[in-house]
Amino acid sequence: MTDRTPGPSRPVRYHPLSPLREHLRDSFWFAPLLACIGAVLLASLTAWLDEQAVSATVAETGSADELMRFNGAARSVVSTVSSAMLTFIAVVFSISLVALQMAASQFSPRVLRLYVRSRLTKATFSVCLATFLFSLLVQLSYDDSTDPAEVTAVPLFSGLTAVLLVLLSLGLFVFYVQATMRLLRVPHVIDRIADESVAVVHQYRLMPPEARPPVVPEGAPTLLHEGRSGVLRDIAVARLVRIARKHDVVLHLVPRIGDFVTPGTPIVRVVGAADRPPRPRRIAQAFNVGVERTMHQDLGFGFRQLVDIAIRALSPAVNDPTTAVQAVDRIHQLLGMVAHESVGDLCYRDRTGTVRLVEPVPDWGCVVDLAFTEIRLCGAGHPQVTRRLAAALDDLLRIAPEPRRRELLEQRELLERAVAENLADPDVRAFALDPDRQGIG
Repeated sequence: MTDRTPGPSRPVRYHPLSPLREHLRDSFWFAPLLACIGAVLLASLTAWLDEQAVSATVAETGSADELMRFNGAARSVVSTVSSAMLTFIAVVFSISLVALQMAASQFSPRVLRLYVRSRLTKATFSVCLATFLFSLLVQLSYDDSTDPAEVTAVPLFSGLTAVLLVLLSLGLFVFYVQATMRLLRVPHVIDRIADESVAVVHQYRLMPPEARPPVVPEGAPTLLHEGRSGVLRDIAVARLVRIARKHDVVLHLVPRIGDFVTPGTPIVRVVGAADRPPRPRRIAQAFNVGVERTMHQDLGFGFRQLVDIAIRALSPAVNDPTTAVQAVDRIHQLLGMVAHESVGDLCYRDRTGTVRLVEPVPDWGCVVDLAFTEIRLCGAGHPQVTRRLAAALDDLLRIAPEPRRRELLEQRELLERAVAENLADPDVRAFALDPDRQGIG
């Protein structure tokens, strides 16, 4: 069995909003802001409908006595909603903080991004804020006139809308509590991380690495990073491809996604005879540098999170090898997928099919080392973990192409040596190296 060879190269469409969409998902302010704007617009609409209802009633009956009967009840409902929703928001926010603290202590600080990116959490918090703001604006638009002949608006539609928003908030709160309880259980957290990692692997299938990527000649101009220090989270591929096409050059990215860069770090090599080389500032604007990694374009970050969960579970303070085995299950799954992928430099092309951007990604050896090294070192004294590692390695040796067996055989040998160093009894050592997909059942 050989590595998969990429098919005929063709230009690939890059979604121009892809990095922006991921950045907004990692933020917690965007959804509440949209909800508050919607609440302002909805309050204006219901206020206008209330005025139209009074005008229509006066035109038909000559008096607004019928609507005035609902005035007190509607105002009471809106006032109650306004005072209660602020307390309700505090409850939702408190549950979120407790969930974040428990997740950081039990799993890994890296998994907190799952809670921040949760659409249900944002929806619940946003609807509660919108309900509070809506009821507050409705109260500001009250008509204090008590004379039916002078009244211009009765909060009929406003009160009904406030009740519907409260019902929506309660429904979302129930689902939010259920989702938060699920995310406090390690199998669901591991499953979410694995799903996001699978999506990154699927990107490799849509954009297979080139068999022979362009070579960087000696003496090629190198641009240095001029921004702030931090982790290279992702790059705006479409923007870099446009810049390279405009100047008729090929941009070779030096660091990998997830690397830490500082001012002065080589970040791009420019290949091609360009009369007008691209300006460093324009290229720098296509790089997103932050304080933590994301799953958007980072192949290794999913493995990093799973390994962190496993080694934290194997620490003396926690001593939970079963959780480590559950993490190894997903690592086994992801490596089985990557084993048949052509990991290597990704070459992005413009609409004419010309390579314009070359991005380095972790090779097979790097991925295998990341997946097994730390778990092997921390779990060598736990037969449940070593048996699961042995089963995963044996299974990967059966399905991996021949050129990729060497790294797996090295990991198998290192596992046997680690077990021999930690377990002196020959019978226990043989038991610890007996492959078992459940560890010890």
